[in-house]
Amino acid sequence: MNAICVDDEAQALRHIVDSCRDNRLLEAVQGFARPQEALEWAQNNPVDLALLDINMPEMTGLELARRLREANPGMAIIFLSASSRYALEAYEVHPTSYLLKPFDQGRLTREIEYALSGREAGKLPHIAVQTFGHFEIFVDGQTLAFRRSKSKELLAYLVDRRGAGVTRQDAFAALWEDRVYDAPMQKQLDVIIRSLRHTLQSGGIGELFELKNRSLRILPELIDCDLYRFLAGDREAVNAYFGEYMSQYTWASSTEARLSLLQSRKQNEAASACTSG
Repeated sequence: MNAICVDDEAQALRHIVDSCRDNRLLEAVQGFARPQEALEWAQNNPVDLALLDINMPEMTGLELARRLREANPGMAIIFLSASSRYALEAYEVHPTSYLLKPFDQGRLTREIEYALSGREAGKLPHIAVQTFGHFEIFVDGQTLAFRRSKSKELLAYLVDRRGAGVTRQDAFAALWEDRVYDAPMQKQLDVIIRSLRHTLQSGGIGELFELKNRSLRILPELIDCDLYRFLAGDREAVNAYFGEYMSQYTWASSTEARLSLLQSRKQNEAASACTSG
């Protein structure tokens, strides 16, 4: 794992860099006093974690974080600041944490390990589902390809239902909002269901889908899903949500609105805790 540390105060920068180099998860650590140099480095080298001061000349840590995320959306970010006044604004760029200076060494170590724990080698889930942004499903890190877009959408809808049973009529209403559920369309839905089952079986994950008593569902316990982790209160999942949820599907808008509301509430609570602490 690689990290960059950015702080315009030389003594603070040395302390942060030394702390990072003592961490077992970090193989390479680069320190920068100028944000622009850090940005140029990150644009040309792999970076897993950025530890950023906020109040810096030339470019604030908040702006640097935004630009770093453009180069690497999955980069973990920890803000280190002498003031809590930026905490609420900082959470707009979804950091892993916001620590006040002078920070406790043990606390910094724990936050670094938390930020990088899900990135350790060998922890790739067998079935991973991405719902933030566009919907995708991965099997051992490889994107699962669908022959029919509607079968992929049906799976997305079942993931959204989080294991609850879905009737054929409900599934049809989600996939074809303006169509009538007549005999021809019932046959079309059957084609989509068969295609979904075939795709999952071909990918070696046929056990994910269940059809009983004309009710469709997925087994949520078999997948690692950003939505499920978000709803369980996982901080990394909360910070990874950028306001878009299964954006290719109109029926997903209600869940998208709920996630945005929950995220705003959680981030306000986190910022308040930081201010009071």
